[in-house]
Amino acid sequence: MGCNHQRMKEVTIDYALRATWQAVARMYNEEAKNFDSTMAVGFTLLSIDPKTGTPSTALGPKMGMEATSLSRILKSMEKKGLILRKPNPDDGRGVLIYLTEMGLEKRNLSKSTVLQFNEAIRQEVDQEKILNFFEVTETINKLIADKKLFSKNISN
Repeated sequence: MGCNHQRMKEVTIDYALRATWQAVARMYNEEAKNFDSTMAVGFTLLSIDPKTGTPSTALGPKMGMEATSLSRILKSMEKKGLILRKPNPDDGRGVLIYLTEMGLEKRNLSKSTVLQFNEAIRQEVDQEKILNFFEVTETINKLIADKKLFSKNISN
């Protein structure tokens, strides 16, 4: 795959990340529609441990999602019969989220879709470039976590 270096100089890193993620999200949502689902539901299914369940309080941070958005998704998933909520024996106030049989089936579909996407990318992009991509995203996340992006040391 060739790339237009002149155009690349004009595109900001955040624009490339955002535009790419929006394209991926659209693709996943279109695919999820075929199974009467959404990308958010698929992502949630993949974040729930299929054997031991997952504490509801651990899901938000694991998915990088606000509690209110997650609560809405979980409510809709429960109505559709994809998950069950049970009291957490280790935490009196906590709830464990478990997959139902249908939830497990939908989880497997989501997993298959994600693996297909990853395999298709790996067929087109050599391993070294993929490792570079992960290194760049890790650096971006570290700079954000360390609050080093908007310090006075960055020159324009």
